[in-house]
Amino acid sequence: MSTAKNSPKETNPTNSSGAGEEGIRQYCTMREPAQRSFAPGVSLGRQRAIIVIDRKWVNGTTLHYAFFENQPRFAHLAATEAFKKVFRDGVKAWVDLGIGLKFEEVTSLSQAEMRIAFQKNDGHWSYIGRDVLNQGVDDATLNLDPTAGNFNWETAAHEIGHSMGLPHEHQNPKAGIMWNDEAVYAALAQPPNRWSRDTTFHNIIRKIDADTVQGSYWDKDSVMHYRFEAGMINAPQEYKTKPLVPAGGLSARDREWIRTFYPPLTPAMEPELPLLTTKAIDVPPGGQINVVLKPKTSRNYKIQTFGESDVVAVLFERTTGGDVYITADDDSGEDRNALIRQRLQQGRTYVLRIRLYHANDSGETAVMWW
Repeated sequence: MSTAKNSPKETNPTNSSGAGEEGIRQYCTMREPAQRSFAPGVSLGRQRAIIVIDRKWVNGTTLHYAFFENQPRFAHLAATEAFKKVFRDGVKAWVDLGIGLKFEEVTSLSQAEMRIAFQKNDGHWSYIGRDVLNQGVDDATLNLDPTAGNFNWETAAHEIGHSMGLPHEHQNPKAGIMWNDEAVYAALAQPPNRWSRDTTFHNIIRKIDADTVQGSYWDKDSVMHYRFEAGMINAPQEYKTKPLVPAGGLSARDREWIRTFYPPLTPAMEPELPLLTTKAIDVPPGGQINVVLKPKTSRNYKIQTFGESDVVAVLFERTTGGDVYITADDDSGEDRNALIRQRLQQGRTYVLRIRLYHANDSGETAVMWW
């Protein structure tokens, strides 16, 4: 993986504005599609369990990222070495925590899940988690605006957090923030943001679904939180007359939660699953199992889950360069089980990763290959 050699300095991600310590920062316009709809037979509890991790990755995934080169059609998106370092430092902040989610820089856009742009005057933004997979091969999935004052590694870490599936923390319904709506709309309509009321509502005032929130409390110091100037918040009372300023860097809860959802993987966590043997998916909602498959014959195989559950199953091939994505099946919200049909080669090693959204009966969900 290509990242900066030195650890980035811990500072406030919104404190590096060219306007100094006062004034509105360049905020992030989170790219979020319409909320997922479910068939009438899908219970509310099941829906909530799916929503929590719907856009997040299976642990052990390698996210490949590429920069746009200075070619005529990509010149407005292209990176300088200095710009690349800002992004790499943001990656390093997360990777240094020892998480199970990997990042690898590649040179080809077609090989990358994350395509990093540096378009000027477009603001900072990113798609959320696996939504990056729905974008065209020549389309950016994350932008860092070099004309913005807060163009730094912490802003990059914020956008990378979105790419890992994290929402905005200031939209946490547990925060108890009561906005001075008109002051917020007026502030964000001004340069450098120049947001419409709809954009401001979607990225600031709107409360996100409680089911998408990580943790049991509001983390005002999260790297996924913005700084807000005095007058933009009516409650909590203390921020009515003074700015709400995150402490800077990744907060303690940022570090704890990302390690919990994407824990480092060890060989003991990836046992071999013999052919025609069932493996219980005996983990809580949001949990994951990882098994190794070693086919003794080159042929077409079926890999299937059993039981009343919602899962996403992802198959990788293990290579000297890391685990390479092959295919996946997500049965969440559907009346079926995940099924992967794939030709596997004798002498090669494959890794199956299954993330559980929801199961009707604990311990009654399993996977087998044949």
